[in-house]
Amino acid sequence: MKVVVLTGAGISAESGIRTFRDANGLWEGHAVDQVATRAGFGRNPGLVNRFYNQRRRQLREVEPNAAHFALAQLEQRLGDDLLLVTQNVDDLHERAGSKRLVHMHGELLKKRCIWCEEVTLCNPEADLGPGDVCEKCGREMGMRPDVVWFGEIPYELDRIQAALETADLFAAVGTSGLVEPASRFASKARVFGARTVEINLSESARAAEFDEHLYGPASETVPEWVRRLVGDGGELKVETAYRFAMS
Repeated sequence: MKVVVLTGAGISAESGIRTFRDANGLWEGHAVDQVATRAGFGRNPGLVNRFYNQRRRQLREVEPNAAHFALAQLEQRLGDDLLLVTQNVDDLHERAGSKRLVHMHGELLKKRCIWCEEVTLCNPEADLGPGDVCEKCGREMGMRPDVVWFGEIPYELDRIQAALETADLFAAVGTSGLVEPASRFASKARVFGARTVEINLSESARAAEFDEHLYGPASETVPEWVRRLVGDGGELKVETAYRFAMS
């Protein structure tokens, strides 16, 4: 059985990761175009890096939760037949043990040079700033977080598309269904014959595109879903997940 799992902010929120976006659409009091666009970085790179430095520091204060560990367990059972795609830029999936993972929106713990596009790891003990020098081209004033901003193309879309085309089961965990292109993954998977399951606190904006729904905290619903899927130790079947979703 081939499975694609998409995770969003909801799974990390249970570990204490703040979304940084309030009801008015502001990110910690900043408009999106100030801290999440190339133009914003060009106008004030210091502000942008301070914003993401704050998010990076927060990662030291949180730990993976039961949902992260359950998905890592599912990967151990399925191996290359599982692709975990996350919209999150934190490292909680890796810390739980996931390896077959696509960070489609980038990673907080990496930095990218705007001059040569070299991507390298951030120093976990130091903030990123305008004076940082690129390790490849040696230029200053160009090191930005390796995070996909508005107007930029998410990472590894071809790999994700290929996985959706061959998936028997697609599950979305903790996603709002509002952010493209991830919001279209369920409908794409269904077109190619996959069962689709939404695992969320409540209905997402795309709830109608899922065959079944599991509502509740991810730290409770995901481990139970995975347990039902792999618990008998035998061959995994799509119908196993489907029957659980109906119960």
